[in-house]
Amino acid sequence: MDLHDFKDVAENYDRYLEVMYRDFDAHEGFQNFYLELAKKYGKNGVIDVACGTGAVLLYLAEHGVIADGTDLSEEMCRVCSEKAAAKNLDLRIFPGNMTDFDTGRKYSLVIIARSGFMHLPDQKSQIAALKNLGRHLVPGGILTLNTFDPWPAVQAQQMNTKPDDYSFRLEYVNSQGQREKIYNAISYNPWTQIMSGNWKFETYDEDGKVIGERIRPLKMRQTYRWEIFLLAELCGFEVVDIYRGYKGDKEDLNDPMSAAKNQSNLIWILRKK
Repeated sequence: MDLHDFKDVAENYDRYLEVMYRDFDAHEGFQNFYLELAKKYGKNGVIDVACGTGAVLLYLAEHGVIADGTDLSEEMCRVCSEKAAAKNLDLRIFPGNMTDFDTGRKYSLVIIARSGFMHLPDQKSQIAALKNLGRHLVPGGILTLNTFDPWPAVQAQQMNTKPDDYSFRLEYVNSQGQREKIYNAISYNPWTQIMSGNWKFETYDEDGKVIGERIRPLKMRQTYRWEIFLLAELCGFEVVDIYRGYKGDKEDLNDPMSAAKNQSNLIWILRKK
């Protein structure tokens, strides 16, 4: 199992992400970024793959873009469906693996926001996912996914990280109204390009004493930008744009050094050939 498969993680996901993206990883404007993509490319249908608890999916629907949503985690789909029902949104949300799900229809835009694609553990599953997503796209349809440029200094540190070498990540208030602290212990394997390890959740009472602890596993693959170009070509896509964050900044695809001018995640825009 992975971090997002657990009921407690799904129910607290929105709560700790709000703190994470506010205090550490600024994702300001990311929902509107995908709304604009949907307006530009989604006239023949949109699906949000790895939709999680619906941060993008529900935002699209609230702004008039009705999309399908799928996620590998049944718990994430459950929370997302409950949030949709509370907003009186009638959406098709279902559990499914991006490598082999089948909705029975095609779309003009497939969205994989945040780090959903990075949870595919190897190139075999990446290829299977890209080919399956391609089957769900109309000719000329758009797939957007995120990666980030791996940093050698961080990789070197993680190569020496042990399973119990926890570092404090953040503090938030859980769905039960209790304070929780999250700690990470993440290792990196340079041969598989896999980041793996555990998230530790500590729950505190009103006196500041630890009253509970949960360990949840996490595994993600670091994929280099040159791999995405090769995977896209292999699976019937072409790279149209690479956005560096959610403010509209793009790389110059004709200037390889333009990537060095930015230090942020890569948002790929791939077109089905």
